[in-house]
Amino acid sequence: MVGVHVFWQVGFVATIDSLAPSISIIVPTFKEAENLGLLIPQVAAAMSSRNWIWELIVVDDNSPDATKHVLDQLAARFPQLRYLIRTHERGLSSAVLAGLGLALHEYVIVMDADLSHPPESVPSLVDPLLHDEADFVIGSRYVAGGKTEDWSRLRYLNSWGATMLAKPLVGTVKDPMAGFFAFKRDMLRRADPLNPIGYKIGLELISKMRIGPNRVAEVPITFRNRIHGESKLT
Repeated sequence: MVGVHVFWQVGFVATIDSLAPSISIIVPTFKEAENLGLLIPQVAAAMSSRNWIWELIVVDDNSPDATKHVLDQLAARFPQLRYLIRTHERGLSSAVLAGLGLALHEYVIVMDADLSHPPESVPSLVDPLLHDEADFVIGSRYVAGGKTEDWSRLRYLNSWGATMLAKPLVGTVKDPMAGFFAFKRDMLRRADPLNPIGYKIGLELISKMRIGPNRVAEVPITFRNRIHGESKLT
């Protein structure tokens, strides 16, 4: 049964259907105007294969490029798109938390805007949640079938070192530092207070929501190099 329609100022229409899974996709951005024009159509194409209700929320840290213009144009094409331009806060983790505060739907996905996280893998991150096989799902580089594209030795060492440091918190989870993940939004109700500092919000959510390693699923992905722009990671 289809219920009410909710209209948002950027043209979004949310249709509430009690029978269909509903997904909020959160994308934090800073200077990603060129990539957003590729990302959002690809996410829409991936979601078109499922009978799901979904929205995509971009949280941008007042990028000094054409991001707002691009988002305005994309919102006219994709009614699922909403966005927030933040002028007084900065940072990836706080942007994700801001997106969670805007999210309307039952399941949440967080992904980067630079196309390093494959949009076609979005549905596969939701499936284990729908079948109650996990409480938290990671798009993983380090399980069978997962890989990275053309990383330097230094980048591999940095990633390996960060993963080893996280092991005491996550046990057998192979890619706890991943920024591509999904979980049921209700899990936030049981979370300890979140600290929106830094960039590894996924690791913090696993820890603060007290999710055991046996309830974390890892779906293999190919982690790609960004197409446009420069990495914000230092």
